[in-house]
Parts: sequence; structure tokens; C-alpha cells
Amino acid sequence: MASAWQRLGFYASLLKRQLSRGPDVIRWEKTVIPGWTRSIYSATGKWTKEYTLQTRKDVEKWWHQQIKDQASKISEADKSKPKFYVLSMFPYPSGKLHMGHVRVYTISDTIARFQRMRGMQVINPMGWDAFGLPAENAAIERNLHPESWTQRNIKHMKNQLDHLGLCFSWDREITTCLPDYYKWTQYLFIKLYEAGLAYQKEALVNWDPMDQTVLANEQVDEHGCSWRSGAKVEQKYLRQWFIKTTAYAKAMKDALADLPEWYGIKGMQAHWIGDCVGCHLDFTLKVEGQDTGEKLMAYTATPEAIYGTSHVAISSSHRLLHGHSSLKDTFRKSLVPGEDCLTPVKAVNMLTQQEVPVIIVAKANFEGSLDSKIGIPSTSSEDALLAQSLGLPYSEVIETLPDGTERLSSSAEFTGMTRQNAFLALTQKAREKRVGGDVTSNKLKDWLISRQRYWGTPIPIIHCPACGPIPVPLEDLPVTLPNITSFTGKGGSPLASASEWVNCSCPRCKGAARRETDTMDTFVDSAWYYFRYTDPHNPHSPFNPALADYWMPVDLYIGGKEHAVMHLFYARFLSHFCHDQKMVKHREPFHKLLAQGLIKGQTFRLPSGQYLQREEVDLTGSAPVHTKTKEKLEVTWEKMSKSRHNGVDPEEVVTQYGIDTIRLYILFAAPPEKDILWDVKTDALPGVLRWQQRLWSLATRFIEARACGPSPQPQLLTSEERAETRKLLEYKNMVISQVTAHFTKDFSLNSAISQLMGLSSALLQASQRVVLHSREFEDALCALMVMAAPMAPHITSELWAGLALVPKKLCDHYAWDTGVLLQAWPTVDTQFLQQPDVVQVTVLINNKACGKVPVPQQVARDQDKVHELVLQSELGVRLLQGRSIKKAFLSPRTALINFLIQE
Repeated sequence: MASAWQRLGFYASLLKRQLSRGPDVIRWEKTVIPGWTRSIYSATGKWTKEYTLQTRKDVEKWWHQQIKDQASKISEADKSKPKFYVLSMFPYPSGKLHMGHVRVYTISDTIARFQRMRGMQVINPMGWDAFGLPAENAAIERNLHPESWTQRNIKHMKNQLDHLGLCFSWDREITTCLPDYYKWTQYLFIKLYEAGLAYQKEALVNWDPMDQTVLANEQVDEHGCSWRSGAKVEQKYLRQWFIKTTAYAKAMKDALADLPEWYGIKGMQAHWIGDCVGCHLDFTLKVEGQDTGEKLMAYTATPEAIYGTSHVAISSSHRLLHGHSSLKDTFRKSLVPGEDCLTPVKAVNMLTQQEVPVIIVAKANFEGSLDSKIGIPSTSSEDALLAQSLGLPYSEVIETLPDGTERLSSSAEFTGMTRQNAFLALTQKAREKRVGGDVTSNKLKDWLISRQRYWGTPIPIIHCPACGPIPVPLEDLPVTLPNITSFTGKGGSPLASASEWVNCSCPRCKGAARRETDTMDTFVDSAWYYFRYTDPHNPHSPFNPALADYWMPVDLYIGGKEHAVMHLFYARFLSHFCHDQKMVKHREPFHKLLAQGLIKGQTFRLPSGQYLQREEVDLTGSAPVHTKTKEKLEVTWEKMSKSRHNGVDPEEVVTQYGIDTIRLYILFAAPPEKDILWDVKTDALPGVLRWQQRLWSLATRFIEARACGPSPQPQLLTSEERAETRKLLEYKNMVISQVTAHFTKDFSLNSAISQLMGLSSALLQASQRVVLHSREFEDALCALMVMAAPMAPHITSELWAGLALVPKKLCDHYAWDTGVLLQAWPTVDTQFLQQPDVVQVTVLINNKACGKVPVPQQVARDQDKVHELVLQSELGVRLLQGRSIKKAFLSPRTALINFLIQE
């Protein structure tokens, strides 16, 4: 019987004759040779020995659609399988991908492919964070509607993602600016409103006079200018919508303890929330015994002692003195700058009905972010001094027993309770009566969501003169945006100009009413999108609880560290709320979090601060200078942007190097959480190019040995050769163990690639007889291709197809009739697992890799011992001896130590 390679030779000659008769090669493949279709990219059927740039491009072109088809055929119907939900933060559709996008989506794509190979039910969804001010501004500049601008950008960016070979679960695609999505954003807002967690109040806000909208504190730079428009931000009082995130502060702070390590992000979340030791309580305000209709919310760190209140203090910057309050003049008449001032206004505690005076304190603000505070002399010496100086009466409500226990006195039904029990009982009663009581910190503020712009989710509230604010009935959702042509609000929302849309009837009394014209902050849209991905086409509810309970929580959430505070906090808040609404069983939405670093480009800047383009820089000397003026330039690495002239176009890079090369470079250049300094002259890019060539050479050597040599006969191996195969087996098992751990535990995909490079080198050193006769060599080679496949899917698909054509294979546990991405992930045979006695620790000096030092495995996690061993090594003596070491950092996740030295 003719071998497969002889048959391929015959088919190749037949192909030449066919090509002379016409170009319809695909028809020829499927009909002229029954039962056979081309499995490798080569049109001749011959294996290409050299892996050139052209070969890379041809291979990727050949496999691109096939890999997409393979991914689309993976069934997600079998809910008996374990699931894995990998989620990368969805992008704003700016119209053009940048290298930061390429990095985060390459990581998520790689993890998703790996988990599918492990037999998991995987979703890796993608969508568009499509509302927001940038689209509105772009529309104004180009005389377009924001919707057409946004949809055009989405189409272009989707094509870009496809060209990068990224296989998302596109059947789950969502777009936040479409009514079928924001209908449910509005639904959740109404649920928050009904739960008392969405409310309106007057607030001092950051107003951008150019963009005519409110900005969050984080959107104002250190010079007091808008991060978007650059305009000087103004402070003004507006009636705004808030979501009461403080109600969940303690629950969210406590829940952090149950989450796995997020490598610093949990600390950032905890710091943002603050120490949750007190609560706000609500007061009504009276003047001369008459209720003014005004309310005041004030904070205390000791609510259990509330019956000992002497006063409520407000700062001189409080809204009651500067906004549109009916009491503004009353307070201002009492104000004496620089003094603590007693006012004629009385505050009535809505829980205890106690009445105490309101004081304006001399200092502008209190600790944290407070501008109002309950004065309780029993628990604050500062409050006691203030009460005494103003002659205010108060009761001592804390008594200490002989054993040191503190309990309440003169405190109504809380009398006799310990302070801890009274704290719990009083805050619970306040929450039940909806007059405060949510345990929070003195620094966390409620979430201001009002935006005076058009391109956002309309707030589903109708303002009725008789009934007040009324939620839009659920059956009337969505409240869709009116089609307007002018997007400048002239001091208010552009929606106010759409009179037919604004003027409506009250759902309750049917009288004339007006719609709310503010739209929601886009962070509201992204606070729940991970839920919608679990059930993206549901027309009846935001998501099916059963589907959400199956997929949630997200197993791995990947995104930029810049979103690790606000977005993450808001997303966690919505998840906690949905849990309390019995919509989902999990409180926390994300199990593991991977905050990837930036990709930075090199910048060249004149002393004046002007950034130069690369062609304006002379790099021929010892230091870069301006080509024209010869001025010395400041050279830095910064986040890529057009304004800094340091961006890299992903499409150009792919055209130059190929998809797999860029994927491998991004994964190999640094651990995911570290920044990458984009420089193709570094070792990383040539390194991954050489590795691909080594993989190709390995497969070529094996194919030629088996196709041209005698049949493999393992019994012919000598004892020395069997010892060699034993070492290969042990090494393969160790690599499988380490690479699997990197994929599942620390996500150090750069280290995974290093391990695979090591296995490649070991296989290249194998003797020719081992290549021909060894089952262990064949198995290690196949395992190498399978493990490399999630990171470099195109080249490994081609190599696997080539290996599948080899006759007389010794390994029968691989599915040779399917592609490499559909193979099962290799498993470890613990019988042959040998842990290395030493670990090669990479040494960095001022963030630059300088070499490796062997360290005993048992001390590889001990920073002091690793530090000492590096200093004693030849490398340490040569590079660190006599230099001032400011600090050393041992990575908790990878074998790496970084020395920061004084230059």
C-alpha cells in the first residue's frame, strides 16, 4: 500500500495538471479526489521546510477561517459540564483598536482556548460600551448623529478584532446604546428607586462649561481642568440623581475577604470604601417650630450614642449655604467667618425625634468627604468642647461597668444594651424606617449618575407637579432617546429641547408632567453587562436567573488597572443589589481578577514639553536630539496616544510580523500585570520568532524521519536511548504541570512560554534514533503543540495537520482527525513527574533583565535568601557589587527579582 506521502506526491502532480485547466482548486479538492481534502496550507501538498515571513502569512490566511469555524462549532448546550466564564472589559467603540486592546483580548482569547481544551463550557463574550460623551462630541464635530457614528465604529472595530484571529462568543454580543440593552438598565434603575437606593438631591458638582456636563472628581485633572475638553472646571449646584452605594459599603468591604488575591486590587477597593464604622442619619429642619420641608443627612461614627446628641454641624461649604435651599439666607445671616456659629435652625432626628440646633463650624470641611456631622459629646471630646463653648445641653449616654463593659443609658429602648448590640439594633431600625442607618465610612460618597448630555440612557422618571417624581411603568420601557439634531444643551440637557418627548402625562394622576432630561453616567451601563452576557437576547427580563446562576460568577475578569476602582466598585455594587433582589444567588460578580499592565511607547519631548514624531528625532548619536535644532530630548516611556506620537497601529504590526508572532510577543514580553515597553529591537520579538522557527523545524524533522525512514520500532532503542526517552518523559510531565499552573493559578503566560521553549530545546537535542523510534519523543512533541496552541493557534494548527499525516504514529490517545485546538489538554503522569531541584530566577536591575541565577527551590519564595544568593552569584558580583541598592522586589508569582539601584 502506498504511504500517505506517496499519495500526496501523486495528488501534487495531479494538482499541477488541474491548475493548468483552471483555478478552481477547491472544487478539485472536494470532487476529483474522493474523501480527501487539503489539510495543510500548501497547495501542492508538500511540506514546506522553511518558516519564512511569507510562510507565516500563508499559514495564517489558510487557517484563519477554519479556526473561527472550529470555535463556532463548540456546543454550549451541555450544562452538565463545568463552566468557565472569561470576560475582558468591553471597549468604547472609538473606531480604532490600539495595542492595549490587542493585549487584553489576546490574553482572554488564550485563556478561553485553554479552558475549552480542558473540557470546560466556555464563554468569552464581547460587546460595546457604546454610550458616552466622546461619541456625542465626535457627532457635533462631524455633523453626524451619535448613533450612526457609533454603529460605523463598531462595524470597523469588529472587523479589526476578526483580523486579529480573536474568537469571541459573538452570538452573545451586546451594545449598550441599543434599546434592547438600555431598557434593562432603566429597569434596574427603577428597582433601585423602589428600594430607596436612587434619589435626587442638590449637590455641588464639577461642571465642564465646554462639554456642558457634570464630571466626576476623577475626570478633573490636578490643574482643575476637564480630562476630556481641557476646559477649566466650574463648581456649581445642580439637582442631581444619585445611587446610594453607601448602603452596601460594609457588605462590599467585608466580601473582599472571601475573594482570592487580586494582586493589590482588593487593597484599592478597600481604600476606596474606607473604614465602615458609622452611618448617616436623616433629619428634618425647622425654624421657629415650623417644618421647612428641607432635609439634612449627617454622619456619625457612633450611632449607638445618638440619644446623647447635642447638635448637628455643617461645614461652611455646605449646600445649605450655597445652593438653592429655602434656608440659604437664614444660614448665611448666622455665619461669622472663622467662628463656630449657632443658627436658629433646628434639626429633628427622624428616628429618635430629638430636636437639636444646627451649627456652622469654622472649618471648611470635616474628616473624609463629610460636610455634615452629628455632634455627640459622650463619644467625642471635640464635640464636647464645641457644645460647651456654645452652651448646648447634652446627656451622657455611655456608662462603663466595673468589668470595663460599656453600655447605654438614657437611650430609650436601647438602654442597657452593650455598645456593640446597640449599634446593630439602632442601625437596623434606621434602615427599616428608611431614615439612614447604612453602615459606611466617612469618606465614601453616593454615586452621582446624572449627566446633562444626549447620548446616554434616559433616566426613567416622570416629574409630576402633583405627584412628584414617578417611575415610568415597567411595561412602558424602554424610554428611548428622541431623534434630535442639536446636541448642545446651553446649560442643561439637550433632551430638554425635544418638547414632544419631554411633555407627557403622569402615570399616576394622568395630569401634565415632564420627563427627566438627564441621562445616566455610562458606568451604569457597564455595572451589569456581565449579567446580560449570560442571557443576551432575553426580551422579558435583564437575564434569566437560572442562566446567570450557571455562568456566574465570572471566573476570570481581565481589564486595565485604571478601572480597578470606580468601575469595579460599581459593578460589585449592582451585583450585591441583584443578589438582594433575589435575581442571582452570588453576591460577588468576579472570582479572579487580572488587571493587565499598559503597553507603553517611547516618547521624545523637547524641553518646552512638545512631543516629537519619530522622524523628527536624530538617533545616530549617543543621545537622541531634535533633527533640526539639535536640542537634547527627554526620552520616556508613556501610554500610547496620538498626542504623544508613540502609538503603534495593530494592523501594521500584524502585516509586518503576523498574528501569532504578535500574540506571542504580547504574552512573552512581560507578566500580564506588568507594563510592556514596546520596542521590537528587544529580545522578546526575535525570541518568539526564533521559537516559531524551532517549532517548525521540530515538526519537519519528525515528519521527514517518519515519512522517509523505516517504521518506528521502540524495541530497537539502546539502554542509553531509553534513558534519554525517560528524561524526555519526565521533562514533558514537569512542563505540563508548570504550564497548566500558569494558565490556572497565576496567569504568568510569559513563564508558560518559557517552559515550552525549554521543552522545544530538549526535543531539538534528541538523537535521530530517538526521533524515529521513541513514543516518548512523539508524545512530548504532540503535547508541546497542544500546549502552544492557545497562544499561537495558526502555526500549531498547521503543524498539527502535518503531524496528523505522518504514518505509523505510536501515540493513539490524540484525536488525529480533529484540529489541535480541539485536542484535550495534556495531563500529568505523576509517576514520572520530577520537580527541579533549582529554580532559575530572572534578575532585573532597574526593570531591565540582566540574566538568571539558579536558586534552590525550597528558598525560591524567600526574598531575603534570594536577595543574598543573587548578590553572591557571579552575575551579582559583576553587576551589583559596590552599587547602592534602594530596594529589591521578589515577584510573588514568577521566578523574578528586581533590584532598584541608585544610578
